[in-house]
Amino acid sequence: ASCSVWVAEAQTEFKRVAEENVTLPCHHRLGLLEQGSLDIEWLLHISETLQKAVITYSGGHVYDDLNEEQKGRVSFTSNFLAGDASLQIISLQSSDAGKYICKVKNAGQYEWARITLKVIEKPSKPKCWLEGELLEGREVSLQCRSASGTAPISYRWQRINEEEERAEHLPPTSRVNISNPGQVLLKNLTQQSTGLYQCTATNEAGQESCVVQVTVQHAQNIGVVAGAVCGVVLGLSLLFLVVRLTIRRKEKKRYEEEEAPNEIREDAEAPKAHLVKPSSSSSGSRSSRSGSSSTRSTANSASRSQRTLSTEATPHLTPPQYSQREAEGKETEPKKVDYTNLVRMGGTLVMVPAQSRAFQTV
Repeated sequence: ASCSVWVAEAQTEFKRVAEENVTLPCHHRLGLLEQGSLDIEWLLHISETLQKAVITYSGGHVYDDLNEEQKGRVSFTSNFLAGDASLQIISLQSSDAGKYICKVKNAGQYEWARITLKVIEKPSKPKCWLEGELLEGREVSLQCRSASGTAPISYRWQRINEEEERAEHLPPTSRVNISNPGQVLLKNLTQQSTGLYQCTATNEAGQESCVVQVTVQHAQNIGVVAGAVCGVVLGLSLLFLVVRLTIRRKEKKRYEEEEAPNEIREDAEAPKAHLVKPSSSSSGSRSSRSGSSSTRSTANSASRSQRTLSTEATPHLTPPQYSQREAEGKETEPKKVDYTNLVRMGGTLVMVPAQSRAFQTV
């Protein structure tokens, strides 16, 4: 049996954008030889030593789940038995890129084709931000960057005219960083620098853009705002201090009012009683002493009388001051009080019981 090999020498290249569909062509003339011995195989050549099977036809069956990453996205486009074994890939991903080889074998004859597939991704939506102070006379840096996308990615900054809704050139004082086109420096800011700025990231697959607002402020306005903020903070601090002092003063006053009844005045001298021995003086002197005793209030007289009776009942427990007053009584004669004056003063005559005449309270 003779063996012949048919080689498709033409090598083609396809370039597609991610998420699109592609059809890789592969045509053969071996389908009419023997239907039972026809074999078709698509391989993805990843490296010199590594290949992955994409889809195959053998023994009358199609196997399209050989590659896990492409499972459900690959298929034959037409009647592969009649000679069109082209491969279709839907929803392209960056991992689908590489060199594909189509091999067809039947009755000792071979045909194959080589195709290079490139999958490009358009830039992801870039991120725009500012660096610097938005004050008159200062400078600010506009930054723009896409997180993903097929290189090379170019960046372009423009100023947007919001009234006319069209893009304009940057101010004359702006400078583009040559090594990093996504960075633009706006120098010597003025009120005319205020506006909306747009950055556009572009590659061969497409473009995406973002915007940033630039608002230049007066230095005086900044000082006024800062002063106002400081004034408000200071006022709140003073108000808080006054409220706190008021609360503490009320608490201190309440505490003093609660503690006042419990205080013991050390400078107040306890009332003292004068004990006098009975003497042979006339009843008139007794009356004068009784009258002197009546200058005390009725309540104090009753209290002292009780103490006198207690002293008589227990003479051995006589307080020291009584003994001292007794000695003083010997030296000085108690003063006589006029009964008439006593009555004028509002005094009350108190009669001393007979059993308590042994000691009289003055």
